[in-house]
Amino acid sequence: MTTGTGETTLTIDELAARAGTTVRTVRFYGTKGLLPPPVLGPRRVGHYGREHLARLALIEELQHQGMTLAAIERYLQQLPPDLDAHDLAVHRAVVASWAPESVETVPRAELERRAGRALDDGDVARLAAMGVVADGDGDAYRVDLGLLRLGVRLLDVPLSPEAILASRKVLIEHAREAARELSRLFRQEVEQRAAQDVKSLSASMQPMVVQALLTAFQRSLREELREWLGGDTPTDGDGPADADGRADGDA
Repeated sequence: MTTGTGETTLTIDELAARAGTTVRTVRFYGTKGLLPPPVLGPRRVGHYGREHLARLALIEELQHQGMTLAAIERYLQQLPPDLDAHDLAVHRAVVASWAPESVETVPRAELERRAGRALDDGDVARLAAMGVVADGDGDAYRVDLGLLRLGVRLLDVPLSPEAILASRKVLIEHAREAARELSRLFRQEVEQRAAQDVKSLSASMQPMVVQALLTAFQRSLREELREWLGGDTPTDGDGPADADGRADGDA
C-alpha cells in the first residue's frame, strides 16, 4: 500500500516477510516497546513503514552480536525518538562493522528467508557479483551475513550493476588506505606497550573509528550532493551511536 505522500506502508504480515521474521515476533517486539505502534488505517488495520523495517533490521543485528533482550531494550531506549529509516540503518551499519566475519553455507530457501524476499537467478547473480554470496556445495550458497541485507537493498537501487561494482571498488580502496594510515598512527602509539594492552586498545578503538569514518563520510557525501544539486539537499542528523553486542532468538 502507498500513502498519499508516496510512502509505502506494510501490513504486519508484509513487514514480517520483508524482515525475514514472524508475525509473532513482530507482535512480541511491539509489546516490549522495541517497535513503535503501527498507524491504524481503515477497519483498524495496522500499517508499518520503513522505520519499522529498519528497526527490525537493527534488532536482528544486535541479536547477531549476542545482546540479551534486556540489553537491546536499553540500547533502543537510548536512541533519539525521531530517528528515521536512514538513521536506523546507519546505527545498524555501525553495530555490524565490528562484528566477527560471519559466513554460512545455506540452501536457496534459507537464503531467501534471510534476505526477506524471493530471489530470482538474476538477483543471486548480482549478489554474487557484489561478493555477498558464492556457490557452495550442491544447491547451497556461501553467504556473507554481514553484507546480505545491504546487498538485497542494493538490488532495488536504480543503478546499473557496473556502477554498483565500481562504487564498491572505490569504497574498498579508500577504506583500505584509511585503515593503513590509521594503523601506522596507532602502531607508533603502542610500540612500547604490552601485547595485551595493544589488543585492548584495538578492541575499544574499532567501534569509535568506524563511527568517526561513517560520520565523516555522511557529512562529505551530503556536501557533495548539496553542491551537485545546487544547495537543495536537506540536512539530516548525523547520528550513529556506539553499541555492543544480541537477544535470545525469536520470542
